[in-house]
Amino acid sequence: MTTTLPAPGTTIAPEPHATMTPRLWGILAVLCAVLFLDALDVSMVGVALPSIGAELGLSTTSLQWIVNGYVLGYGGLLLLGGRTADLLGRRRVFLVALGVFAVASLVGGLVDDGTLLIATRFVKGLAAAFTAPTALSILTTTFHEGPARNRALSVFSVFGASGYSSGLILGGLLTSVGWRWTFLIPVPLAIAALVAGRVLIPRDEPAHGGGHDLAGAATLVGGMLLAVYTVVSAPDRGWLDPVTLASAVVAVALLAGFVLIERRVAHPLIRLGILRVGSIVRANVSMVALFGSYLSFQFMMTLYLQSVLHWSPLRMALALLPAGLLVAFGSPFVGRLIDRYGTPRLIVASMLSMSLGYGWFLLTAGSAPHYLLAILPAMLLLGGGFAFGFSSIMAQATDGIADEEQGLASGLVQSSGQVGAALILAAVTALVATGGDAGAGAGDFTQFHPGVNLVTGVALAGLALSLVPVLSGRRGRHA
Repeated sequence: MTTTLPAPGTTIAPEPHATMTPRLWGILAVLCAVLFLDALDVSMVGVALPSIGAELGLSTTSLQWIVNGYVLGYGGLLLLGGRTADLLGRRRVFLVALGVFAVASLVGGLVDDGTLLIATRFVKGLAAAFTAPTALSILTTTFHEGPARNRALSVFSVFGASGYSSGLILGGLLTSVGWRWTFLIPVPLAIAALVAGRVLIPRDEPAHGGGHDLAGAATLVGGMLLAVYTVVSAPDRGWLDPVTLASAVVAVALLAGFVLIERRVAHPLIRLGILRVGSIVRANVSMVALFGSYLSFQFMMTLYLQSVLHWSPLRMALALLPAGLLVAFGSPFVGRLIDRYGTPRLIVASMLSMSLGYGWFLLTAGSAPHYLLAILPAMLLLGGGFAFGFSSIMAQATDGIADEEQGLASGLVQSSGQVGAALILAAVTALVATGGDAGAGAGDFTQFHPGVNLVTGVALAGLALSLVPVLSGRRGRHA
């Protein structure tokens, strides 16, 4: 690990530790609380989507923007968030962004217009884009690479899974009272985490040099927003409509511009050399497959169970809960499994479980999936896959990275998952919207089949990629 001497009068974070002290447990608890809050917010809002659509008159296409507004704000600026943490200090960025998250949550619970609601979700995503990589980089620079870091990452993952599981139940209960409570509940939790973080997280030294790549951030976010808009709006306008073609061309141009900027700017958002490391590239693509396929599947199941079968929000939440529970109870053991088997094999196991889950659902669902036969087995396989995959991918993506680039590495892998998920969800939404009339019969799942086919293909592609280092005979823990 590289270190720098502190500037006069500056307090810095402690050196990475192999043993846990009360102060280290406190720091880890604050970081876990923020991940818990993020997962809680995502799952609660997911449960509330049909109720939001009914009250505000939003279509399926509009509802996906409540998810994608957050995801794109989050994924589009994660890299800038990680870089900002490296440059300005992790503690400062973490606390400021957490405050913005709390304010956006409050405003989101008070608005009564769909467009404004989506805007608040985008702002929350922007805030999370700074808290998430900062939290992970604080963790990875506080704990030694190896068993200590793997153990901390496992605990970190447990809180994410617990937040997701708790959010499903809490979201079901709160939505039964009123969907606005799913936006308001995170406010006091964020404030409590903010106060605790201010007390427990030590001040750290900002980087002595460097700068912000604002042009790169603007072209990346603009390109991704326009790409998702193109995919979502194309079914209504037509794929050959001039507006569709023009928006697609501009999106590609913006993303190409982003790559050119990164090659030439003095302080790039992404140091492209990091993408020459095969294990890091595979970790990022695996996160796209893992998170993108699961987020899209959950979106479809939420709409089907509530809007088609007319299940209550709480009943729907309980139906999806087994996956979250598996992640919560399985993640604590992943650190030890990484030490023993290495990340490549665990990522293969993860993608295999995900692929089997979607495949089983396709084989058994038919036009009216039975819960015990089709939905429950699929959720168990997906939960197991996520439990193995998340910590393993995170460990592989940050392995061997110097402290000053931990923010970049952690931001890159999370950005890949979020932005990839946004594009996959946009494509799934387009497929479901195109077949909207197919599900006219009571309990008919037909209109969702093309979307499930797509997420299955995404998981299989992730499995094929993850097999490369295993089949090639590479023996490293993070090959």
